[in-house]
Amino acid sequence: MTEARLRTFVAVADAGSVREAARRLYVTESAVSAALAALARDLGVALVRREGRGLALTPAGTVYASYARRVLGLLEQGRAAARGAADPARGPLRLAAVTTAADQVLPELLASFRARWPEVDLALEVGPRRQVWSSLAAHRADLVLAGRPPAGVAATVLARRPNVLVVVGAPALAAAFDPATTPWVMREPGSGTRATAEAYLTERDVAPPRLVLGSNGAVVAGAAAGLGAALLSRDAVRGHLADGSLVEIDAPGTPLHRPWHAVGGPDPTPTTRLFVDHLLDAPGWSRPR
Repeated sequence: MTEARLRTFVAVADAGSVREAARRLYVTESAVSAALAALARDLGVALVRREGRGLALTPAGTVYASYARRVLGLLEQGRAAARGAADPARGPLRLAAVTTAADQVLPELLASFRARWPEVDLALEVGPRRQVWSSLAAHRADLVLAGRPPAGVAATVLARRPNVLVVVGAPALAAAFDPATTPWVMREPGSGTRATAEAYLTERDVAPPRLVLGSNGAVVAGAAAGLGAALLSRDAVRGHLADGSLVEIDAPGTPLHRPWHAVGGPDPTPTTRLFVDHLLDAPGWSRPR
């Protein structure tokens, strides 16, 4: 059993076909097939089965894939820790951030960090809440920027930053706002902001019309266009509040305080700690109490 075989198996699990896995790995299809066959022999169980024109995981393959991803993540994390221990300023750093944090929090941080530590090998993954926490749990990310970590994830909160959520809308809509009947514009399912908005409405036992938009920018633009009210970070709409295209609505139970968290694994790498120290020098960030 080798790292190359594990990577090939995970590529097939993700791609659903030998051809696509070979394309992603820049190897031949016969090399992919040989690696799958060798891995199945090592384990003594079938990992994939034919399904139409592609491949699907067997029950054994589904179970093994989750372990394979964690093993590969640990190998990457081990390499990152070793390189960072030799020289944190030249080590790798794998960041993962929910979309809202990537839009609002990271750009200035990354720019100033790169200016200060240009030789850090930096990678950023942006995705919904479930994806980024899964990456941390599977050791594919060194540091996550998101809301509160979910229960069951082995995580170390390294820093926090205030984040205030407010209900906003175009001035005409705000004047006639009713939480039960005013339409709401929201992110797609899986977004932490969407989950918070849904929980807010459920707590008030209201079910207003909803319009789902696929990004933070679309939600902000939709709210400014009068499509509905939105629950958003005050930081995200500060400019719109200043120019009057959006106004803050005095909705019951708001504002909501949902701080950002910078979260690493149980043993953060030296380069991760270098980034956290830089982050703690930025306005608003503080160590957890």
